[in-house]
Parts: sequence; C-alpha cells; structure tokens
Amino acid sequence: METQGERVTRALRRNPWVVATMATGGVGGVLEAFGPGWSAQVVVSVFAFVLVAVRGRRMVMELRAGSYGVDVLAVLSITSTVLVGEYWAALVVCLMLSGGEALESSANRRARRELTSLLAREPRVAHRAGTGGRLEEVPVGEIRPGDEVWVRPGEVVPVDGDLLSEAATFDESSLTGESLPVERRRGDLVLSGSVTGSGAVRVRATATAATSQYQAIVQLVKQAQESRAPFVRLADRVAVPFTVAALLLAAGAWALSGEATRFAEVLVVATPCPLIIAAPVAFMSGMSRAASNGIIVKSGATLEVLSRVRTVALDKTGTITRGAPVVAQVLPAPGRDAEELLALAASVEQHSVHALATAIVHAAHERGTDLPTARDVVEETARGARATIGGHTVAVGKLAYVGDDPSRHAVPPGAGQIAVHVGIDDAYAGTVLLSDEIRPEARDTLDALHGAGVSTTVMLTGDAEATAQHVAEQVGIDDVRAGLLPQDKVEAVRRLRDRPVMMVGDGVNDAPVLAVADVGMAMGARGSTAATESADAVAVHDDLARTVTAVRIGRRTVRVAWQAIGIGIGLSAVLMVVAAGGRLPALAGAWLQEVVDLACILWALLATRPGRDEARTATSPGRPSSERAPRVRSGPAAGPAQVDAEPAAEPPPDR
Repeated sequence: METQGERVTRALRRNPWVVATMATGGVGGVLEAFGPGWSAQVVVSVFAFVLVAVRGRRMVMELRAGSYGVDVLAVLSITSTVLVGEYWAALVVCLMLSGGEALESSANRRARRELTSLLAREPRVAHRAGTGGRLEEVPVGEIRPGDEVWVRPGEVVPVDGDLLSEAATFDESSLTGESLPVERRRGDLVLSGSVTGSGAVRVRATATAATSQYQAIVQLVKQAQESRAPFVRLADRVAVPFTVAALLLAAGAWALSGEATRFAEVLVVATPCPLIIAAPVAFMSGMSRAASNGIIVKSGATLEVLSRVRTVALDKTGTITRGAPVVAQVLPAPGRDAEELLALAASVEQHSVHALATAIVHAAHERGTDLPTARDVVEETARGARATIGGHTVAVGKLAYVGDDPSRHAVPPGAGQIAVHVGIDDAYAGTVLLSDEIRPEARDTLDALHGAGVSTTVMLTGDAEATAQHVAEQVGIDDVRAGLLPQDKVEAVRRLRDRPVMMVGDGVNDAPVLAVADVGMAMGARGSTAATESADAVAVHDDLARTVTAVRIGRRTVRVAWQAIGIGIGLSAVLMVVAAGGRLPALAGAWLQEVVDLACILWALLATRPGRDEARTATSPGRPSSERAPRVRSGPAAGPAQVDAEPAAEPPPDR
C-alpha cells in the first residue's frame, strides 16, 4: 500500500511548476529577511519572467494552431506587476496559474474516476483448460472462441462466453450499473468485465478479448477521455470580450489616476482561470456521471448537444420492444386445456432452434409446466414440426400444416402478433399467439423525455403500419414513420425540423441513421458493433430509460459549466472595479483571485451530481396521452432489403 509520503512525492512530481514557485517563494522570503535589499526582488522577478517566457511560448503555439486562449491576461498580469515593483504579487499570480493547472488535473482525475476504473480492471491473463483438464495461465489475447476458461472467485471474466458451470453469480455493476449480483445458469451468456462471486466458474469462450463486450467499452472510454468539447472552445471565445474589457479598464484606471500600479492591480484580478478550468472540469464531471449511470459518452461535444435535444427518434424492434418473441396468449380449441396445449407445443418445439420455438419452450418452463416426452421429431423447413407424444401425432407450425380445415376454429392474430398453431392427430387443437414484447420501461421513458424538455418523439420502423400504430399507442409516441428502409430512416431524420435530434437504435440497420443524427445513442448491451461504433453515446445496460438519463446529464452539465463561468467572471469583474478604484493592492488581489478560481473548480465538480430539479422531473408525469396521438407515415413497401421489418401477422417466418 502506498504511504502518505509516497503520495506527496508523486503529487510533487506531477506539478513541478508548483514546486518551483513555492521554492522561489521560500528563497525570496529568506533573502527578504536576511539578504541585500534588492536580492529578493531579483530572484522572484527572474523566476516570474521565466514562467512568462514558458507561458508565452505556449500561447503563441496555440494562436498559430487557431486556438485563442486567455493566457495573454496572465502574461500581462505577471509582466506588469514585476515592472511596477509588485514582485510578490507576481509570484502569487505564478502560484495561481501553476496551482490552477494542478487543481484542474486533480479535479479531472476525480471526475474520471468512473471512466478510469474500467481501464484499471481490464483483464490481462486468463486461465485456459489445456489437455487433460490442466489449467494454464495465458495472455488474454490468446483466448479463442471454443476455449474453456476458468475464472476464479473475485476475478474479472476475460472474454464473452457461455456458462459451463451449473449456476453462478456475477457482479455486473461496471457494465450495467446494476448494484445487485446477477445469477446466471448453464448456457447463459456471460459478459467480459463481470466479476465472479464466491465460487470458481467455467466459461466456453464465444469471442476473443478484442471483440468482447469489455474491450468494446474500454475503447469507448479511451475515446471519451481524449475528447474536448466545442463548448470549451466557446468558453475560450467568451474570454475575448473579457480580455478586451479588462485591458480597457486597466488602461483607464492608469490614465485617470496617473499611477501605473493601477494597471497591474486590475490585471491581477482579471486572470480568467475560471474560463480555462471550469468548463473542462464540468464536462469531464458530466462524462464521469454518465459512466456511473451505465452510459459511455464518447465526447464532451455529445453532452453539449444532449443539453439542447428537442426531438428523440427511436427504432422499434429491439429498442422500444425487446426484439425477441414472447408468448402473449394460449388459445385452445373448444374442449382443450390451455396448459395442456402449451405443454404439447413446447414438447415438440424444444427440439428446434427456431426463435418462435425457443419462446414457446421458455414460456412453458416459466409456468412450471411438465413437458411430456416427444418421440420421432421431424422438422419441416418453412412449415413446422411434428412428433409422437403419448401415442398421438402432434403438429406445430403454420395453419395449413396442423390439420384438415382448421381455419374455421383458428383465432386470427392481432396487430403485432404471430400465430403458431397446434394440431393433434390431424385435428386443430389451438393457437399460441406470440408478440415482440414492449419494454416495461418504455411508456415511462417517453413521458420522462417530455418532462425533460423533449418536444417530439418519433418512431422509425420498417414494420407495417398496423403493428407500428399498435406499439405507438401503448407507449405514447408522437409521430410514427412506418415501412421504412434504412436509407429512408436517414432521410427522415435529416428532414426533422425541431433540432437537435437524438436517435436511439440497436441494430446493424440503425448504424447509418445513428451516424447522421445530431446525437446517436446505441443500446449497447445487445446492439451490434456497427451501431455502437456509429453512435455518439452507448447505453451499456439494455435499458431504454438511460436515454432520459443522458438528456438530463447533458442539461445539468452545460448548466453547471455556465454557472461556474458566470461565477468566475462576475467575481473577477467586481474585483477589477475595486482594484481600478485603488482599493485593492496587487498582492491582496492575487490571493483573492486564487479563491475565485478554487470556487469555480468546486462548482464545476457539481456536474458529477444530479440537480434538485432532476428529482422533480423524474417523478413528474408527461403530457396526457390524448395530446400525443401518433401520426403514422409509411415508407416504401416492405421487400427483401427491409432489414428492420418484423414478420407479418400470418404466416410465421420460415422455420
């Protein structure tokens, strides 16, 4: 464990100019007390001019690169105070600048805590089962799909894989923000970055480390850490009029009083470190807060745009809905029992890998239904499957497949539903209706988006109008665009007038529209790599409510940044007026400006916390659903290229 002395030594090494400034002050103090009368002034003034030369060189380089900063006031402040003999004030300004950079670095490290924790926990080695079951420790990059990997208690799962152990618990808080342990059973997918519980587990790798979930998040984190928001450059531009005003006020005070010291006294309190420090600290704090809420924001610029979002466009399949079929109803024929019907269908379907079959089997297991033994199972592509159960032939699939003239008994599926029919000994026995389940948080999320300041919500889907309308009415979508191909979605987003537009999606077909939107947000937990790479932000947890969180964090971050800048400029302006009147000595002004800078940094760090208004917004209802009657617009007719289209109500997709 690192000792206190080691921590202090590391801090001093990080901030050499702070050390040099304090050392110069110490030497100057000794010379002031015991040396010749001019020696302290010479030592302090020489050091100040060295710092001016270093800062001036950096300032010139930034100007050549097209970036206007506010170092010019700092350079003028130090130079003027030395020239008028206020060398101790000059040293305090030097300490303010070097200390301000140190505070900024410290604040950024604090704000990055949630981001860097992912990088710090990145697994380096894995325990692979070799020949004879012997474990070998290998670099995580050598793991290939199909390898058996052992993960010891408390270790990070190195790659994505299927659980081979009977059951295990995992801490997925770094991936999803979920604080409670998550239980997985044999065959379940285990994501890299999860931490094992009290027992060792076996995992069959399904991906390499480079293509696993954790590494994808790490890459997003690295992009986020290297970003610099346009809003920060806006703060630099705010400094232009501030610099001009400070120089005019300082020159006027000098001209009216005839005292050159007034010029120096005004510039000492005009050093605009709040503009240099406050905005970057606020944005990094906002990104840290987003990461702690399971949202990786790729750049500070994204937060700035999120703060102004007026329209949210959403994909349907996999975003508003779960993107996987579930059993909605079991409708037995007269004289049949629903539980018996589901049990028979699941017994046949458990031998199939079709998505609809999986949903039926899952529903039977959830209800605790005992499945009878199925023999002689035969699956026919695009039709269905049949088997012998208890001496009877049971068929599951399309309507024409299950028995003679079953149409007079079958109940037609509703909007957004798929029908799977069951026949016993060539006689219709009932229907299982499946649908793509709407996310339980979808309705509340749409209401909360309106409460957070979003004026319009739009659904963009390749599905049919009837299905799109059905979903929109249940969740409260303002505007529905149905029957869209991927290129139609792009055009639809481009034509939306109330901007900025935030697009939320998860599939490969959403990648183009995520890229063209003002802000693209991918549902990363189950979304495609293409969508994740195209998006500006990624919801690591498969939770639609993170969209509201992202908007609120963006608004809070920008508000705090402006507040910090306003506080700094306001306090500096007051001090400048006092100094212009000759009532604030340069040395006292320098120390007061240091206090102003510290106050701005501390205020900017408030972006890591939610505001009081967010709690009220989170519980406030959205507009009544009667005000949000969805408007449905159709795109081109569905065809083979319609990636997002869900299956029609009847018949079911090919088996």
